[in-house]
Amino acid sequence: MRTFIVIFGLVLIAAVSRAQLTTAPIGGNKKASVSEQIGLTTVTVHYDRPGVKGREGKIWGTPVAHYGFQDLGYGPGKPAPWRAGANETTTITFSDDVKVEGKPLPAGTYGLFMDLGEQETTVIFSKIVVSWGSYYYDPAMDVLNVTVKNQPLDRSVEWLTYSFINQTDSSAAVALLWEKRMIPFTVSADLVGQQMASFRKELLSKPGFTWQSLVQAANYCLTTSHDLNQGLIWADQAINARYVGQKNFQTLTTKAAILTALNKTDEAVALMKEAMPLGNVMELHQYGRSLLAQKRNQEAYSVFKTNYDKNPNQFTTNVGMSRGLVAVGKPKDALPYLQAALAQAPDSLNKASVEAMMKTISEGKIPVN
Repeated sequence: MRTFIVIFGLVLIAAVSRAQLTTAPIGGNKKASVSEQIGLTTVTVHYDRPGVKGREGKIWGTPVAHYGFQDLGYGPGKPAPWRAGANETTTITFSDDVKVEGKPLPAGTYGLFMDLGEQETTVIFSKIVVSWGSYYYDPAMDVLNVTVKNQPLDRSVEWLTYSFINQTDSSAAVALLWEKRMIPFTVSADLVGQQMASFRKELLSKPGFTWQSLVQAANYCLTTSHDLNQGLIWADQAINARYVGQKNFQTLTTKAAILTALNKTDEAVALMKEAMPLGNVMELHQYGRSLLAQKRNQEAYSVFKTNYDKNPNQFTTNVGMSRGLVAVGKPKDALPYLQAALAQAPDSLNKASVEAMMKTISEGKIPVN
C-alpha cells in the first residue's frame, strides 16, 4: 500500500507540474482582434497589443520595434523582421481572395510580419501562423510582400492598435497605429464579381423561389452595368419562370430597363405599355421620379399623368403632376396641383417641401425636381 501511495503521489505531482492555469498575456500586453467586412469579404486581425509605457521616441528603430532584419537571439538564429505586435505571431485572415496594394493574395490566414524602415515598411504575409513572435521566420514561407509609406500621427497611441480606415464599398486600409506612427496597407475585394457569384449560388436555393430575388439580382446587373445579358435572363425568369414568375409592375419594368440598357428600345417600350396599368400609386410615382433622375422628362411627365388619371387628386399624384409639369417647362401649370397637395400634406416635412416649390415658382424660378 505504501508503495502505491508513493507512486500515485509522484504521478499526481508530475501531472500538476504540467498543468497551467489561464493567465493574462505576459509583459502587460493585451490580446485583441479586429474584423471588418470589405464588400463580401471578412478581414480579421488577431494580435497582442504592447504599450508604449513611457517609451515615447524609443519605439521605432530600437529593440522594441527594430528596423530591418535582425537576429533576435532565439530560435534558429536567422535574421528576422518585426513581429508587428507582441507575444504570439500576429495573424490576418481573408475569407475570400483579395488584392493587397494591388497585388493578388488568396483567401486564408497568414502570419503578419513587418520589415520596418524610417520612411517605409515592407509588410510580409507568411504561411507561418502558429509561432511565437518572428523568431522562427523563414523567407521561404512568404506568400506576398508589399511596401508602403509610414505616416506620422499627431498624437501618441498608447496601445498598439489595428484599425480599418479609408473604407469604400470594395476596399479599406488596414492600419497599424502605435506611438506616433501609422503603417497602412490597402486591401481590396472584387465586390461585383463576388456579388454575382453569390447571387448565382443563392438563386439555386430558397431565395430562387421568389420573383423578388430575381428582380433584385437583375437590378444589380442594371445599376452596376455588369453582365446585362445575365440580368436580362434573371428579369425574364422573374416574369416567366414556372411557379416563381409573376407579371407585375416591378418585374416588367425591371426587364424593360435592362432592354433599354441593351439598346432594345422597341421591346422595352412594348413592355412598359404592358406594365403601366399594373402599377399602384407609389410604384408609378417612384418610376416617374427615376425617369426624372435620368433626365427623361417627357417620359416622366407621361407617367405622372397616367398615375393622376388613375388616382386623381391625391397628395402623391398632385405632387407628381407638379414635378412632371416643371420638368417639361410648365411651372405655372404646376401651381394648382401644388395648392391641392398643400392641403393634403400628411406631415410638416411634406408641407414644407410643397411650400418651398410654390415659393420658388412664384418667384419666377424653376424648382429642382
